[in-house]
Amino acid sequence: MRALTWQGRENVSVENVPDPTIQEPTDAIVRVTSTAICGSDLHLYSVLGAYLDAGDILGHEAMGVVEAVGAAAGSLQVGDRVVVPFGIACGTCWMCTRGLHSQCETTQVRSQDKGAALFGYTKLYGQVPGGQAEYLRVPQAQFGPVVVPDDGSPDERYLFLSDVLPTAWQAVEYAQVPAGGTVGVLGLGPIGQMAARIAAHRGASRVIGIDLVPERLAMARRHGIDVIDLGSTDDLVGAVRDLTDGRGVDSAIDAVGMEAHGSPVAAAGQRAATLLPDALAAPLIEKAGIDRLNALRSAIDIVRRGGTVSISGVYGGAVDPMPMMSLFDRQITLRMGQANVRRWIDDLMPLVTDDADPLGVLDLRTHRVGLHEAPAAYDMFQKKHDGCIKVVLDPLVVP
Repeated sequence: MRALTWQGRENVSVENVPDPTIQEPTDAIVRVTSTAICGSDLHLYSVLGAYLDAGDILGHEAMGVVEAVGAAAGSLQVGDRVVVPFGIACGTCWMCTRGLHSQCETTQVRSQDKGAALFGYTKLYGQVPGGQAEYLRVPQAQFGPVVVPDDGSPDERYLFLSDVLPTAWQAVEYAQVPAGGTVGVLGLGPIGQMAARIAAHRGASRVIGIDLVPERLAMARRHGIDVIDLGSTDDLVGAVRDLTDGRGVDSAIDAVGMEAHGSPVAAAGQRAATLLPDALAAPLIEKAGIDRLNALRSAIDIVRRGGTVSISGVYGGAVDPMPMMSLFDRQITLRMGQANVRRWIDDLMPLVTDDADPLGVLDLRTHRVGLHEAPAAYDMFQKKHDGCIKVVLDPLVVP
């Protein structure tokens, strides 16, 4: 089959690799019909190469049609149209029964002291081959895959149940938005776009999206979100307080993570680590890594006293300096973590199947290209060229 493989820093290529096979009774094989590029994939593309090997298959947002099932794959059947959650969970362990699927004790990567295994996401999370491919082996298929209607709808109606929608839903849930409260969303990439829409859908009186990319700001405006253009203000805190009775937002969501704009010293450190041999880079990142915290610090700055900051953007630094005096003095709550995808599916499914499309899932993808165009798509997505906000790869398109 063809698959998008990591070959080095900012170097990915589509290669012919062996087809996946059933290895465990709980496995399934899915023929991929759509697979998206995520902002988290850009961390692998640029920063976290120390945990990848040449030839690793990337991608953790995929959907398709079940081609084969193991003997213990539950009710899943050949021919089912499914979305595959990015985290791999069993559904029955102590963590899963408490809704913490991202901490599944069956798939935890204990050798790295990490949570549940993820598709296409480095040795730290199991080095499981990802979904930017023609076929995908799905472990724990008795629980993970979400069967969706085979109703002729475009894949993009359901594809984002794999990551974007549940991650955004959890970000809003963790933000603890009070009834009729105000929400600030740092970063209007795919997660930020959906977090803003979900916050509005769930009753926030005002949602403020913050970014500096014109196309992202325009998309948020289309969905009724107030926006602040970082390129047009030198006083973000003042701009937010002007919109919130001088207090700041009740809840702030950091939807950016480790590769935020700004923080030039940390950015230089990240770049330097990518140039080291893996044997040196990995321990440096694990023991002395510092993230670019511009977005997180901004989230802390704009939230009101007694408010909540919810972090959905990925961070990986071990020694990130935090403004503990401000957090303590202002009595700010922090909540964060990898999305527990299956926990939020029942909340989201009625919204994505609604013909009215209340979350605007059909207005998120900006580019759909063949799998063979993935290397150029990664470059475009990273550089935000051509108005790129969300890329979906189509394995069915043959070059």
